[in-house]
Amino acid sequence: MNDFLKVLVDILSQPAILVALIALIGLIAQRKKLSDTLKGTTKTFVGFLVISAGAGILSAALAPFGEMFKAAFHVTGVVPNNEAIVAIALTDYGTNTALIMFFGMMVNILIARFTKFKYIFLTGHHTLYMACMLAVIMTVAGFTSVPLIIAGAVALGIIMSLSPAIVQPFMRILTGNDNVALGHFSAVGYAVSGLVGKAVAGKNPKSTEKINFPKGLGFLRDSTVSIALTMMVIYVVVALFAGPSYVESNLSDGTNYLVFAMIQAGTFAAGVFIILSGVRLVLAEIVPAFKGISERLVPNAKPALDVPIIYPYAPNAVLIGFFSSFIGGIVSMVIMTFTGGVIILPGVVPHFFTGAAAGVFGNATGGVRGAIIGAFVNGILISFLPVFLMPVLGNLGFANSTFSDTDFGVSGIFFGVLANHGGTIAIVVSLIVILAVMFGLSMKRKKSKAIEEEA
Repeated sequence: MNDFLKVLVDILSQPAILVALIALIGLIAQRKKLSDTLKGTTKTFVGFLVISAGAGILSAALAPFGEMFKAAFHVTGVVPNNEAIVAIALTDYGTNTALIMFFGMMVNILIARFTKFKYIFLTGHHTLYMACMLAVIMTVAGFTSVPLIIAGAVALGIIMSLSPAIVQPFMRILTGNDNVALGHFSAVGYAVSGLVGKAVAGKNPKSTEKINFPKGLGFLRDSTVSIALTMMVIYVVVALFAGPSYVESNLSDGTNYLVFAMIQAGTFAAGVFIILSGVRLVLAEIVPAFKGISERLVPNAKPALDVPIIYPYAPNAVLIGFFSSFIGGIVSMVIMTFTGGVIILPGVVPHFFTGAAAGVFGNATGGVRGAIIGAFVNGILISFLPVFLMPVLGNLGFANSTFSDTDFGVSGIFFGVLANHGGTIAIVVSLIVILAVMFGLSMKRKKSKAIEEEA
């Protein structure tokens, strides 16, 4: 049984395999030729591997930056990181996590089939992380055995359906269509950034992609060049503060600390370039293939894909969003230092991936100001939400890490508070009410459409 669950988790937590299977089903449903089916499935599979490779390169380049930052400014505290906290939790909650993940995906498909929330969440690793957090919270609430799996799966399916829906209005503004959704559990932060962008836009907001560089600096229009040079400055400054002895002894294996900093900055830019290439490859295949799913299984369904799919829409906003979110994290850390209690250190990886996306959405609604302020607010959210999440995670709350992205914080706090004040009954009632509201809204929409057609 455990071996089967391990294989199940390995398959479902790999976006490349999961999305390739979806593409295969969609192409078969459309009765495409064998050659077209193999081509579309393979390119989708390879495209997601390219994105994963780029993300891995980015994470590897950002890791030493985080260590240099802590050494340079002598700060200690909790670093939110989904991978780290899940690695700790799976030791005790692995079986429940696997079952919640599998049945949660089934609930997501059922909700997409029978309600207006037509989003199929395809970011497997984020599904695994959310399933893990729910397994912990449902255990703390008092659920055991089958009821734990059912409650966790229903909660996961609801979150997988609502998260893309929250940010979809801003996806339509960004992409100019309604073909693709965002499957990344930081939708609350992205939606807030989009709203902030609207609030600060003013008249004729200027996009980050239309920044006018002087003629002599025209080369900065190339996003790869601008990202590489900007990150080199940042890395070198932090390396100077950290000092050669620390960097060369602990991070660079003896390589000169400034050379090491520049290589890491260049590697970061390479990771971004690889991600953007993979995104273009995947989108060219998954959207047409997904029409088969939409036409045959879940009418009008939209694939909810991982966050890098939006980066090509505003590469300058990606970099601006990262910096702004990270500054928001630093400001939050300073506030926590003076107020006492838990100090959340700005994790470079979550601030890059979520801050970049917040910058893109803020730019879509409010131009440069929207990108800067929207991403800054995102940085504050992913700093303070973990503070309130940690107490509801039971013994796991004492680990030296926690979940990072906004949807984990909002969902975890919501179910955690219910667990602490009403136990299992409160959670069951809340799940029933949420499902009833989702189905009620869908019925209301169907009636409205019927009236319009009659008119």
